[in-house]
Amino acid sequence: MKNFASRVCTILMFAVFVLSAIAPHAETFRPVVRGKRGAVAAGHPLSAEAGMRLLQSGGNAIDAGCAAILAASVIEISHFSFGGEVPIIIKTRNAAPAVINGQGIAPQLATREFFLDRAKRGEREAGPVYRGSPEYVSINEGGAQPGLIPSSGILPATVPGVLDAVVTALDQFGTKSLAEVMQPAIEMADGFPIDELRVSYIERTRKIFERWPTSAKLFLPNGQVPKAGEIFSQPDLARTLREIVAAEQRAKAQGRHAALIAARDYFYQGAIAKRISDFSEKNGGLLRASDFAAFHAKVEVPVKTTYRGYEIYKTGFWAQGPAMLEALNILEGYDLRAAKHNSTTYIHTLVEAMKLAFADRDKFYGDPDFVKVPAAELLAKDYAALRRTLIDDAHASMEQRPGDPVNKAPLLKGNPQPALTGESKVPEAERANDTTCVNVMDKDGNVFSATPSGAWLPAVVAGDTGVLMGQRMQSFVLEAGHPNVLQPGKRPRVTLTPTLVMKDGKPLLVLSTPGGDNQDQSLIQVLFNIIEFGMNVQEAVEAPRFQTLHLVSSFDDHRFNPGELKIEDRMGKEVLSALQSRGHKVEVVGAWANASAPTVILLRPDSGVIEAGADPRRGRYAIAW
Repeated sequence: MKNFASRVCTILMFAVFVLSAIAPHAETFRPVVRGKRGAVAAGHPLSAEAGMRLLQSGGNAIDAGCAAILAASVIEISHFSFGGEVPIIIKTRNAAPAVINGQGIAPQLATREFFLDRAKRGEREAGPVYRGSPEYVSINEGGAQPGLIPSSGILPATVPGVLDAVVTALDQFGTKSLAEVMQPAIEMADGFPIDELRVSYIERTRKIFERWPTSAKLFLPNGQVPKAGEIFSQPDLARTLREIVAAEQRAKAQGRHAALIAARDYFYQGAIAKRISDFSEKNGGLLRASDFAAFHAKVEVPVKTTYRGYEIYKTGFWAQGPAMLEALNILEGYDLRAAKHNSTTYIHTLVEAMKLAFADRDKFYGDPDFVKVPAAELLAKDYAALRRTLIDDAHASMEQRPGDPVNKAPLLKGNPQPALTGESKVPEAERANDTTCVNVMDKDGNVFSATPSGAWLPAVVAGDTGVLMGQRMQSFVLEAGHPNVLQPGKRPRVTLTPTLVMKDGKPLLVLSTPGGDNQDQSLIQVLFNIIEFGMNVQEAVEAPRFQTLHLVSSFDDHRFNPGELKIEDRMGKEVLSALQSRGHKVEVVGAWANASAPTVILLRPDSGVIEAGADPRRGRYAIAW
């Protein structure tokens, strides 16, 4: 017994020593990562290393960010792969901020009528499909049509946007060739040591993907789930990536721009698009080569707002990012510091502001190429002041309450409430598996923020290309006349939300996160942790968080759960009890169970030091140089 006690004492002393070494005040599990030349923060250590490799070889933040995205598309297959999508925000030293819209479009064969007719007939595609309950395969033309686009299988695929977004970023803002930027990804496609998270997702979703022989061949080598630490190879994808690079090399003599476009066109207008199209058509999918040829990533002007002297930039209204800007406008009318961090009043106020912002998201947002979004009106400060009057300091709201920004009214009259509430009926293995994140800063003042997503497990592998097909069409709705209703060639309104924060005309922060509908909720908390409460970047991402489900889910069967609030148990019993007394339907989750996992990079204006933080919740990782 004495020896056992001695061993326990030794272990505890060692643990204290380690914690002291990495966090002298035991404030964070990880240290703040600092450097003078650059920093890369991503969803996996090897994704971050790929980006850092480009910085150290003379590339800028855009080169590094693109390398990290491509590496993540090979490594982080549980949450993102090469067949997915990626929105990017870029700020170069001498230019205004820009957005690259790398969200793919719906195929021409993907119509609202196709999915409604399919539901009426109760059809099931040859591979894995969502097995809808009668509750939401019944058709009600007068209301929303949730849950009718499958969450998995071959039908919900949009055109892959990743390669075009990366090529566009490199062409207009980068310095390196695609071959250089893609090299780490090619090496990893040849084989990388798979981790526990990826293994767990393969195990959890195997009953879905193994019905597709191409997917079973890839994810179950020798018919078995790989073990953590084993080398996991994707030879078909490696060949595809090498073919793309070879197309660039063949056009090299024509100059960098022409070579990049040649690589892009080989994928979207050449052999790869045709092979994916042939596989899709043969297996009952909707994607065709003509859809690939019609797609182009777009460079756009970001939307922005100001908050107490800070400028915050987001993508346009084809994504949910503007909801965070509207929430900031509402919250600017409160003294959050006086409320104190994660107090009952603070949490209640943020949650109620986010409910209002998400109600407007669910009512008005959609692809601006197809619908007129009242963008300026939604982000006007006077509209936020009107919306602010709806927040009851003592009671949680239970209704979905979109406003009327065009007529400057705090509430939209006659708004029907979402029909479906409660737990999703989509089987767990088929549900959306979210996203990753990439943030980069370099010594020259270039910054890069991205939220790569889509084509996650249990994805269908498109024949011999090695490209995983996406599932993003599930984010459309089938309600006639809705801004986000499915239409051929349209981009679904997504949750992906990279973020740039500037102060005095200079970049201060880039931050992004996985988390679906929780992304902007987590990012606003992390932002306030830094600018309102003075936390360093690592403290900011590790602090306990909360999220509301009082919104229409962007995924699966589009549930709305009025008043539901998930909150980590580190908040304390008094706060949890007080929130319940205000009417919130509190669900206490584990101390580190929040669904998001941000990374943040900050430039210290006084010293030029670059600081990076990475949330340990889901294996985020940051490197500085």
